Amino acid sequence: MARPRSPGFDAQREQLLAAAARLFANQGYTATTMQQVADAAGVGKATLYHYVRDKPALLAGIAGGHVARLQAVVDEVAAEGLRAEAHLARLIECFLRVYAGAQHEHRVLTEDVKFLPEPEREALLAGQRRVVQAFADAVAAIRPDLAPAGLAKPVAMLLFGMINWTFTWLRADGALTHEAMAPLVTRLFVGGLAALPSQALSASG
Repeated sequence: MARPRSPGFDAQREQLLAAAARLFANQGYTATTMQQVADAAGVGKATLYHYVRDKPALLAGIAGGHVARLQAVVDEVAAEGLRAEAHLARLIECFLRVYAGAQHEHRVLTEDVKFLPEPEREALLAGQRRVVQAFADAVAAIRPDLAPAGLAKPVAMLLFGMINWTFTWLRADGALTHEAMAPLVTRLFVGGLAALPSQALSASG
């Protein structure tokens, strides 16, 4: 019979995953050792192995947790019952807010999933595909003509191209925040460059 988890098990595991995400994001998955993760989390290596069996399990936990958060956002926005354009704008806003608070986890998801064994990698990719499909459905709700042409999903992927890589250039101490970027992305994506107000263009220049 499995030993029951202590009340603080999940919280401690999340702290370990956060420490690993910082290291993976800053110095790379392959360059990071389990000892470094233990040191960064302030625990012994034996304690680390109590919570995760190996380094791939750390990676799977980081990436899986991030995808689960994104899926939860999709569900929460869907439950709001917004009209089509407001629904897409809300998705963009909420995703950028999640990205702002999980930049290390997002970098790990975008750059390091390739190091996972195939079953774990495929499970994560399936979750990501569900998120992309939700955005494709939101795009098709605004432009129903795109779905029969097979363009809703490619257009959604173009949108992800706009928001997924903000961690590479949007500085936490910069003039623009993730929250401020959300309406700019929405206006640019839905209305084109002409839809952006001049002050927004100036702020982003």
